Amino acid sequence: MDIIELKATDLAAMLCSRVCHDLINPIGAIGNGLEVLDDPNQAEMAEGARDLIASAARQSRAKLEFARLAYGASSTSGTDIDTRECERVARILFEIEKADLEWNVPLILLPKHKAKLFMNLLLIAAMSVPRGGVVTASITGDAGSEKFEFTSKSDPEKRQKTLVPSGSAGLLAGTPEEGFVDARGIQPFYTGLLARMTDMDVDIGLESDMFFLTATPRLAAA
Repeated sequence: MDIIELKATDLAAMLCSRVCHDLINPIGAIGNGLEVLDDPNQAEMAEGARDLIASAARQSRAKLEFARLAYGASSTSGTDIDTRECERVARILFEIEKADLEWNVPLILLPKHKAKLFMNLLLIAAMSVPRGGVVTASITGDAGSEKFEFTSKSDPEKRQKTLVPSGSAGLLAGTPEEGFVDARGIQPFYTGLLARMTDMDVDIGLESDMFFLTATPRLAAA
């Protein structure tokens, strides 16, 4: 199957739809909370409304911070991104995720597209343990030939489940099972696009109940 190519306008439109989808619920919750605070007949619900607003604001910030770095141009000057910025955004994201994050990443500069690839891979790894678990993010290798490695594992005693996010393998490869890409699948598809742009080969799967996701420089893989 041939790799699907998207027009720049279609890619931009779908990524915008993805960001809007991520934000509409927490932004709506903030609006609902403010309506409660403005209604004198619901004074007894004010404390709950404030908690709702605070929680929704945290979610909105985390999703916006992630989108700025993983999808957008970001405000970082130059063409490289410090992994300290990646860690800052990742930890904000995992404040609203059910999984915990183990960060095994050295302090290095990554080319912007590689940094975007790393962050998008991290999001896919987080989706592999939707009910909670531990996600480990690592970068190894010399500068210019870094290998990105992610693993995740849930706790079966807590009735958690580790899985490969639905359709992600085909979307990462640019060959979705449905034969087309829509806004629901644009994030893993965009991740695969970034991998091809940066000459990285992506591997994804489950092994002994452990999810793995790697991006290896094409020359090293060969």
